[in-house]
Amino acid sequence: MSETVKHSLMFAFVGVLIILDGTTSFGIFAGSWNSALGILNMGLVSAIMALGVNLQWGFAGLFNVGIMGFTALGGLAVVLVSSSPTPGAWSQGGIGIIMALILGALTVVAAVFITKNMTKGKPRVLALTALLIAGFFAYRAVFDPAVSGVEAINPALYGSLGGLGLPVLLAWPAGGLLAAGAAWLIGKTALGLRSDYLAIATLGIAEIIIAIMKNEDWLSRGVKNVVGLPRPMRKEIVLQEDPGFLDTAASLGLDPVVASTLYVKITYSLLFTVVLLALLWMAQMGLKSPWGRMMRAIRDNEVAAEAMGKNVTRRHLQIFVLGSAICGVAGAMMTTLDGQLTPGTYNPLRFTFLIWVMVVVGGSGNNFGAVLGGIFIWFFWIKVEPMGAGLINFVTYGLADDSALKLHLLDSTAHMRLFTMGLILLLVLRFSPRGLIPEK
Repeated sequence: MSETVKHSLMFAFVGVLIILDGTTSFGIFAGSWNSALGILNMGLVSAIMALGVNLQWGFAGLFNVGIMGFTALGGLAVVLVSSSPTPGAWSQGGIGIIMALILGALTVVAAVFITKNMTKGKPRVLALTALLIAGFFAYRAVFDPAVSGVEAINPALYGSLGGLGLPVLLAWPAGGLLAAGAAWLIGKTALGLRSDYLAIATLGIAEIIIAIMKNEDWLSRGVKNVVGLPRPMRKEIVLQEDPGFLDTAASLGLDPVVASTLYVKITYSLLFTVVLLALLWMAQMGLKSPWGRMMRAIRDNEVAAEAMGKNVTRRHLQIFVLGSAICGVAGAMMTTLDGQLTPGTYNPLRFTFLIWVMVVVGGSGNNFGAVLGGIFIWFFWIKVEPMGAGLINFVTYGLADDSALKLHLLDSTAHMRLFTMGLILLLVLRFSPRGLIPEK
């Protein structure tokens, strides 16, 4: 059997799993088309995240453990771009916040200028100290009153600047640009570190990003969350009031509520598939280009690449920014799908560990492997808990419903997710250490 046929069968197998979940109403695949499409949509988003990480690790060997932060920045972009502006926020303090941020940036630029242009010694230390102290107090003097003014605007409903009110699809590339900008700033300082130190640095910076989003209410409402974000299509309640849609649902024998839900999720599936295919095509073109071959040469032997005149740090920065931008796009897509931004839900387990499992299981260095791993792992991440409950009920069929052993096992089904992810990872590393679709 050729490799192409074998790999195609793997994708077909994942497709069959999703179809079984949509069509089977009993057994371990008990679900509905509603749940199956939900799994597919998040699987497509996860595949895009895995594709971004695969660019960094598979192409260049960069160990980025800050995926969570770039994903969160993509979600923040949806709020800043597509949500409605808060009435009166800019007059109450929005302009002051912008001025304070500019003042802070100018202070940093001035500090860098002094560092580069003054010789080492006590005068430079004194100049830097005076500049930073003065800049800090000036920044706080402008920033604090402005923030208080914005956050005082109906905190239960607003309490933030809001956004620009633009179409939500524009927020997806904006999420990529925001994540790319953050990645450039991080990369300029962290990419000179050794791989393990880079991992620690990116993880710490991701936690800082999440902490800012949780605590700066003027920016993203913090833990109060931003709800009711716009969608790229009509909402379910609007569809249910459309006579034409109701007639179409009736002709198909569907309940209007079910039909509207399926319509929205299918539309998301089509949009996400288009984005994934576009990014996959670009990643493949990059992989096959001289640039892609150069990146893999740097990954395999940095010393030899430097000896050939390649600027390794600059190329690392390029791929780090590109991979992070893709994660930002995925984060914006996910927030659009949820219809809300919830900074408290971003955690390393879901947005870092699981994405790395997808890349390793799918096949590091292979773009198709990253896509396969993203959808495959996400399916089991969602379904393994109900599957585990069904399996435990089957094994303990002869025990009474109030049996202490049976109740303990059923209470432990939540841990089946981590157990199954670990088991899949171990099996793949044992029998196919290069992943399900290895790098060519």
